[in-house]
Amino acid sequence: MAGLVEHGQLFIGGELADPLGRDVIEVVSPHTEEVVGRVPHASRADVDRAVAVARRAFEEGAWPRTPLDERIEVVSRIKDGIAARHEEIARVISSENGSPYSWSVLAQALGAVMVWDAAIRVAREFTYEERRDGVLGPILVRREPVGVVAAVVPWNVPQFVAAAKLAPALLTGCTVVLKPSPESPLDAYLLGEIAREAGLPEGVLSILPADREVSEYLVGHPGVDKVSFTGSVSAGKRVMEVAARNLARVTLELGGKSAALVLPDADLQAAVAGIVPAAWMNNGQACVAQTRILLPRSRYDEFADAFAAAASALRVGDPLDPATQVGPLVARRQQERTLDYIRIGQEEGAKILTGGGRPDGLDRGWYVEPTLFGDVDNAMRIAREEIFGPVVCLIPYGDEAEAVRIADDSDYGLSGSVWTADVEHGIDIARRIRTGTYSVNTFSLDMLGPFGGYKNSGLGREFGPEGYGEYLEHKTIHLPAGA
Repeated sequence: MAGLVEHGQLFIGGELADPLGRDVIEVVSPHTEEVVGRVPHASRADVDRAVAVARRAFEEGAWPRTPLDERIEVVSRIKDGIAARHEEIARVISSENGSPYSWSVLAQALGAVMVWDAAIRVAREFTYEERRDGVLGPILVRREPVGVVAAVVPWNVPQFVAAAKLAPALLTGCTVVLKPSPESPLDAYLLGEIAREAGLPEGVLSILPADREVSEYLVGHPGVDKVSFTGSVSAGKRVMEVAARNLARVTLELGGKSAALVLPDADLQAAVAGIVPAAWMNNGQACVAQTRILLPRSRYDEFADAFAAAASALRVGDPLDPATQVGPLVARRQQERTLDYIRIGQEEGAKILTGGGRPDGLDRGWYVEPTLFGDVDNAMRIAREEIFGPVVCLIPYGDEAEAVRIADDSDYGLSGSVWTADVEHGIDIARRIRTGTYSVNTFSLDMLGPFGGYKNSGLGREFGPEGYGEYLEHKTIHLPAGA
């Protein structure tokens, strides 16, 4: 992305409209620390307008009553539009949040295409109406769109998360007000443009970049039927509290502190090759990142040396350079927060095996070296709290029972993995860990399986028929005997 990108209007119900407020969001490059974009900051009045448009489109418009095949055609065109412009989208996101360009192409842009595609597949196969033999007679069970959806997405994977919310919402016939983060609003304008070109009807989608205060107003708006939120645990609890005033349905995808459990029989090279990209993905700014690596004491030194060598070899630099593997953090506050945790880890007695500060030669930009702590105790703050930066902990364990106990000893339960020569035994381990997604000898997130967390990692699910169903209400129709 070259030059300053400026948008003077908001995307309201499918059309560009002048904002009702005067505030502006400046998007700052995490690499250069210079302003790369400006967009209007949506006001409460803009929220009122967008929700009213969405409510009218849902109650009076054609979209909820459009045949499913026709909705699928429109959504398929949105997916195809994102695919056609995936390189442009990836560049914009990398310039906003510092995500390495190669990762932005695969995960931010093409990953979003996969989410849209999977939702379309679910929509085609989903059962919307079924007859049952009830206790007192025949019944008809229907699933109908929930209504107006407030979709609040974070800055770390904005298009991917937007797709996780928009695709099922649109396919089920809902209308949506999308609220992108102030750190990453520029790619949302590309999405709005693509949706309009795809023929999404008037009123179905609005996009309102705004801060937390306006977000709270949106999720607490009486015109909103469902809130889908991705972000921090503290913000998620607040969203749930505010949405509860209107009994709005809520889906929360929150934080993680996931453990990669390496068993004594694991292949060293395969485990390191699989875990390192899963630990430092997106500069460590990923809720599913494998930030706790559990190593058997019998092979601890061997594995620790290998992980330290791999981490120190990660290429840090300009996020728009295709060779970069770790870019800058999204904002100065994230850089300072991460450096604070590195200091805390040292004070707690953990040992830095590699990294620990700013990279040499990168005095400008919000960079932190890929950092690996060894000899970490699971009671330490660096092992318990989500840092959301390129900091990973090696935690030694004795026997397998202790390893499982450590993996489960967390306030979070979002992701995890196990590495072993015995896949069936790995599956058994997966069954024992209380977490929403788990991988055996790999790290993956499949868009046809439910994604979400146990404990503080969230409420409800995204992806697959389970996530699709979060945008539908159930209705029972009682029929006369013999019907």
